[in-house]
Amino acid sequence: MNPEEKIVYPKDQYKKYIKDVVSGTLERSELIEETINTHLKSDINLKKTDKLLKIILFAAVFEFLFKHNNPKRVIINEYLLASEFFLEKVQIGYLNAILDKISKVLRKGE
Repeated sequence: MNPEEKIVYPKDQYKKYIKDVVSGTLERSELIEETINTHLKSDINLKKTDKLLKIILFAAVFEFLFKHNNPKRVIINEYLLASEFFLEKVQIGYLNAILDKISKVLRKGE
């Protein structure tokens, strides 16, 4: 996550949404990190976490916090599907558990 690097978004029907999630995650990374450390303190150490897993986790937490039109089950499912291209099966299982746990805290009403 290099905030100084300019990100180029390809033309796509989901361009605006992807841009919102990426930009929002970068802009609010401190808040997201604080949220993760508060609610998942005993489950994850962000300093030792794989970079790709951390990026996926931060983007998902951003959506839990700021994209209220998306149900938490949809957010979790989409990030798990995307993570299949980048993570090992063990990491995906861990990500599923982490996302499930934090979604129950951040989205209590769903």
